[in-house]
Amino acid sequence: MYRWIFDYGLVHTNPEFAHEFAIRAIQLAGSNPITRGALSLVFDREDTSTPAGETFLPRRLKGRLGLAAGMDKDARAIEGLAAMGFGFIEIGTITPRPQPGNDRPRLWRLVESREIRNRMGFNNEGVEAAKQRLIRLRSTPAGRSVVVGANIGKNKVTPNEDAALDYEICARELAPFVDFLVINVSSPNTPGLRSLQSVQTLKPIAEATLKAGRAAARRDIPVFVKIAPDLADEDVLEVAQMARELELAGVVAVNTTINHTLGQGGISGPRLKKRGLEVVTLLRESLSPSQTIIAVGGIETPADAIEYLEAGADLLEGLTAFVYDGPAWPGKINRAVAKYLAK
Repeated sequence: MYRWIFDYGLVHTNPEFAHEFAIRAIQLAGSNPITRGALSLVFDREDTSTPAGETFLPRRLKGRLGLAAGMDKDARAIEGLAAMGFGFIEIGTITPRPQPGNDRPRLWRLVESREIRNRMGFNNEGVEAAKQRLIRLRSTPAGRSVVVGANIGKNKVTPNEDAALDYEICARELAPFVDFLVINVSSPNTPGLRSLQSVQTLKPIAEATLKAGRAAARRDIPVFVKIAPDLADEDVLEVAQMARELELAGVVAVNTTINHTLGQGGISGPRLKKRGLEVVTLLRESLSPSQTIIAVGGIETPADAIEYLEAGADLLEGLTAFVYDGPAWPGKINRAVAKYLAK
């Protein structure tokens, strides 16, 4: 049914309008226990939870596949998304101050290749708005049951030399209400942001995030760094070495790619898988066995998910395939992964 709706309806709508409509609809469905239960009954009907004691994140997960950042930028639809079968939800990217993002148009469907190009530019309502929604979420048993991570970034107007303060602010405000933090220095849509991936500039950002997050949460909150697929192998290895030195929880690999000729912005979807697998393999060889790799990029089918796990990923995230395949997709992937791991 969703494929028919997408092919004959959604594909002809403005992508950003469709995204906003979807978030509003999922938010509404997730806000009511009856409709939320109906979503779970239809899309999350089997137990795909990770085994007791298997804690890649501080809490047991509903499944190895979570939602990647970029869908729910402002923590508006967490409960509805979880009810669709995602094992965990990564919100954001969130910046200290609200910002409108880049000028429109800034989101395109590449239907033939089942990909998305975006140059959104961290459009979000700011850390305070996200914090207030998370407080409301955590005030209920259902809301507390969802594993939530926050992807954090810097405002466009913040100079790179002051970037660490922006990450510190977001970590301090959000850490008490989320299960993990992800440092985003790999989006191609904020000028100069990717230059922060060099270890010399990334290390003080990671240190500030760790310190602020732990102090605010009063616990050892997991902190990840998200890297681009366009990094050279030696740069990936340097990030891995830094992650080991600082005892980060792990790495999220990979963000969108700018290795294309379609204009500004990054592309997500199938073309990321080859490089994503290479980066995950490099990371697994370089990180401590106790550090977690969250793989994202080009996961469409159960076979894609399993290929990432076999390359060394511990957890998975997706978004683009969710757009093309609809609400049944996360449950399908998590069920297949659970069966594979149970063999």
